[in-house]
Amino acid sequence: MPKVITISDDVYEKLSKLKGSKSFSQVINELIEYYNNSRKGRVEALDLIFGILSEEEAKELEKDVEEFRKSFKVREYGST
Repeated sequence: MPKVITISDDVYEKLSKLKGSKSFSQVINELIEYYNNSRKGRVEALDLIFGILSEEEAKELEKDVEEFRKSFKVREYGST
């Protein structure tokens, strides 16, 4: 059963450009599916890399990053 929703003019224009020959319902559904799949993809990507380093490797990497950061010179404001 159709439902009535209110959207701003700018959102209507954007949806109109996206829809082509599709219905507004199809376009909105595709956008929702894309959003849900994108979010799920990010979580799955994090799951793949979470815990990939051992504690020792993580500490060594942290030490290397800290040394790398210290190697940069700090300039005073206004100096060239």
